Amino acid sequence: MVTGASTADLAVILLDARKGVLTQTRRHAYLARLIGIRDVVIAVNKMDAVGHEEAVFRAIDGEVREFAAQIGLTSVAAIPVSALNGDNVAARSEAMPWYKGPTLLDLLETIEPQAAAPAQAPFRMPVQWVNRTTDFRGFSGTVAGGSVRPGDAVRILPSGRSTRIGRIAGFDGDLAEAAAGQAITVTLADEVDCSRGDMIAAADDPPGTADQFEATLVWMDEEPMLPGRSYWLKIGAATVAATVTGLKYQVNVNTLEHIAAKTLELNGIGVANLALDRPIVFAPYEENRDLGGFILIDRISNATAGAGMIHFALRRAHNVHWQHLEVNRAAHAALKGQTPRVIWFTGLSGAGKSTIANLVEKKLHAAGRHTFLLDGDNVRHGLSRDLGFTDADRVENVRRVGEVARLMADAGLIVLCAFISPFRAERRMVRAMMPAGEFIEVFVDTPLEEAEQRDTKGLYRKARRGELANFTGIDSPYEPPENAEIRIDTTALSAEAAADLIIEALSR
Repeated sequence: MVTGASTADLAVILLDARKGVLTQTRRHAYLARLIGIRDVVIAVNKMDAVGHEEAVFRAIDGEVREFAAQIGLTSVAAIPVSALNGDNVAARSEAMPWYKGPTLLDLLETIEPQAAAPAQAPFRMPVQWVNRTTDFRGFSGTVAGGSVRPGDAVRILPSGRSTRIGRIAGFDGDLAEAAAGQAITVTLADEVDCSRGDMIAAADDPPGTADQFEATLVWMDEEPMLPGRSYWLKIGAATVAATVTGLKYQVNVNTLEHIAAKTLELNGIGVANLALDRPIVFAPYEENRDLGGFILIDRISNATAGAGMIHFALRRAHNVHWQHLEVNRAAHAALKGQTPRVIWFTGLSGAGKSTIANLVEKKLHAAGRHTFLLDGDNVRHGLSRDLGFTDADRVENVRRVGEVARLMADAGLIVLCAFISPFRAERRMVRAMMPAGEFIEVFVDTPLEEAEQRDTKGLYRKARRGELANFTGIDSPYEPPENAEIRIDTTALSAEAAADLIIEALSR
């Protein structure tokens, strides 16, 4: 519904007269309000199944209007219909003479939607395609707001370069003016850098740019939304990496109560903060749907995971900047005479990650290398002492460790990380933090049965007895690496032999 209705001016919400107002009815009305629909028609169907009783319709109408008032929907019409007989759909119902209003089709044909006119806003056009020929360079897109004429001063965002509009080309030739909703190609008076995903906007009133936002999220995936996990965010023609840094609250659509939550499940609605890997051009969704609406995409499956509406940029997005440092990563590494590495050991609990990582560090240390070992249990005594073992907490744990490992690698160290790290998405996220070739994934491959037999800490026995929830391999999944740089078969290699194999691979 969210994606289909995101360009609609009016919504028809269908409900069953026998069942009345359900959670689904409230959710759909709430979503309609969220995505900017201001006119809602409630079609109370199956009136024939309740004897065409006026009292039934009036009770439903009153309940719907009360909820609509709570969520800020001011234009609501209710019509009693029977789809079976066509009553009040295209023709008036003789079975419901007490209803004096329009039929459903009459209303849809005559209503004037209240949707705001984007043409009244300043000019904005996301660049969807750079149109190049031998002697032509144009920028194609659909005008998302305002209007534009040849000669108008514009700014290219996010770079901020200023120029003027040359020609405006439409389907049938050059245009004297283009307005919101028109697909056009424009040329620029100057040779400025402009590419797909950029924005051409009015120079005297440009939109904002930021890399951190508060937004409403509507979750569409059976896999829950996990703060700290990296998703693709697509807004207009731009696609960037995004992380939900914190879920402020979830909305109970029945009571409109704000509920504390760490994740969003399928069909969940909540308000969250997001951080992007680079700034984007945006406008609050209430001002411009095209510049304020986005989708989140699972980076592994490429499925649409959720949709969102931007409220505003976070203040820290404009107040925190990268500081240039004279002694950089290369200088740290040169002083130590080594190439920084993050060697990431992943596998089931009891697989032998810590044992092998410890032996590898000893061998590197003996060879004069500068190293540091981050171990899963040790980190939870300090850096991650506030985290449990839910999926959301595991994601956050790996994110924190990844950031620490990146900083240590920036200091020129070889960093060894021994963590179960059960999810591919988070291991991929840490890999993306590092320069190409400096993240080495070591899959300590031990069958579950073998890991249970070792069970030196007694954790598997507790998990089997139900005393330890969310235990990887028992009631929480482990996603083995698909293309690890090094695979260690612990059923065939001793810990010492495994360490030697890793040292040999590092030397190569």
